Amino acid sequence: MASYLKMLVVFFLLTMARSYCDDDKVKLSLYYEALCPYCSDFIVNQLSKALYELNLVSIVDLKLVPWGNTQLAPNNAWICQHGPDECSIDVVEACAIDLLPQHGLRFKLIECIERLNLEGRHGDWKSCMNTLKINQKPIMDCYQSRKGFDLELRFADETNHLNPPHRFVPWVLVNNNPLQEVNSLFIY
Repeated sequence: MASYLKMLVVFFLLTMARSYCDDDKVKLSLYYEALCPYCSDFIVNQLSKALYELNLVSIVDLKLVPWGNTQLAPNNAWICQHGPDECSIDVVEACAIDLLPQHGLRFKLIECIERLNLEGRHGDWKSCMNTLKINQKPIMDCYQSRKGFDLELRFADETNHLNPPHRFVPWVLVNNNPLQEVNSLFIY
């Protein structure tokens, strides 16, 4: 709860420190990985509440980057911290980010998948598309094709070129500045 409140204070201070209009939103970038319990908790129990329960969604330009601590092997194979299911779900989430036109819908899909992870049911991730009435075909076509792989490589490159580099996940940037002291609250 303390990290949630601190995140709200940060948003409040950022928004009060500047006047803004529709084109001048707070840029919030989240670097994370699927199946990471800390990332799932942050997305489901903190970020979702800040965006939707407190209605901060209207002042935030949210960027989601599902790569996290995944490593690229010399043969371009991926080594995911939480196993091959993490790699697969990262690709699904990358495809959703790319293909879903509404920011809110893509976040709701990712939130649903990460909620299932917290419940120990990450294998049921396709049910989230049914629940949200999302046409599965484009996302599954992306997931099963080179496109999903290429999207993840783009996220890998972006994550690997963060300055300063991320030290853990979730890694949060506000207006391109890392919230290192807030992030440290997410390590249990």
